[in-house]
Amino acid sequence: MPLIPYALSRPFLFGLDPEAAHDLTLGSIARAQNTPAQCLWAARRVDDPVVVAGLGFPNRIGLAAGLDKNGRCIDGLGAMGFGFIEVGTVTPKGQPGNAKPRMFRIPERQALINRLGFNNEGLAVFLANVQRARSFRAGGGVLGLNIGKNAATPIERAVDDYLVGLAGVYPHADYVTVNISSPNTQNLRALQSDAALDALLSLLMQRRAELAREHGRTVPLFVKIAPDLEPAQVEVIAATLAKNRVDGVIATNTTVARDAVQGLRHAAETGGLSGAPVFEASNRVIRLLRAVLPAGFPIIGVGGVMSGADARAKLEAGADLVQIYTGLIYRGPEIVAEAAQSVKGFQRG
Repeated sequence: MPLIPYALSRPFLFGLDPEAAHDLTLGSIARAQNTPAQCLWAARRVDDPVVVAGLGFPNRIGLAAGLDKNGRCIDGLGAMGFGFIEVGTVTPKGQPGNAKPRMFRIPERQALINRLGFNNEGLAVFLANVQRARSFRAGGGVLGLNIGKNAATPIERAVDDYLVGLAGVYPHADYVTVNISSPNTQNLRALQSDAALDALLSLLMQRRAELAREHGRTVPLFVKIAPDLEPAQVEVIAATLAKNRVDGVIATNTTVARDAVQGLRHAAETGGLSGAPVFEASNRVIRLLRAVLPAGFPIIGVGGVMSGADARAKLEAGADLVQIYTGLIYRGPEIVAEAAQSVKGFQRG
């Protein structure tokens, strides 16, 4: 258990602007990771090994991309007991993202809205941070690196940015995630359409094959999709993933739907809604994917995991692994062990 219960620090953090609280927390973790001060939030990792996409995960619970966009806190976040950590989204060039304010809490629904817009310091800084991380991976943790396109890159040239990102992160990743589902980069979700996705994945998989020969190892490639998809769209995406022999899918990103928060303060803000309201939408997509993908095709479930029971529900819907983001903000590090314990030894019937 963490030395300081999160319940003591949450009122202070929730008294701050959400992005200010985020920056303060990550800055503190970055400074204190791999020092004795890490005991303030560290917890023993639940041992529940599983092999997914050819990778050995020490347990099924991971941190979703978006929390640590620049890869500054891999060891510190990993010390919370995660079996895997995904950092990014990183773009080839650094960019400030959208104008502030751009992050909003809806505590009545355990939710967040963000329109950050892939704010990050760029690929060179990201890779330097990743290479500095040491204790998480040395202890068996799995590291995913999430890539996206720059806002200034026209959508018809998006593949150029993804190819740059793939080549850059490849030597340093246990797996790579292609983010085509953020609602905060203009037209990005258009890449989920049939022809666009097929063209993108075809080129990325060709490049992955070249990189595998160059580096002597094959790094699994995952694609992250949105929850705001009709069943027919999910079926097309599944067929395209299977056709291109992608290694797995992450379901899902944030939602643009507002039904669950309508009438509440900040509900009308543009951006992606995360937290409890996206739980069912994410599970719906996971169930659809599991029904139409080839047997054993890896699915990482993410969206609205606020408890151990929620994590187990993701696996019951068809996921193999589970990621947390907003649940960490509302529940604190304690949710990691709770979720990992709740899914320990899970067997799909």
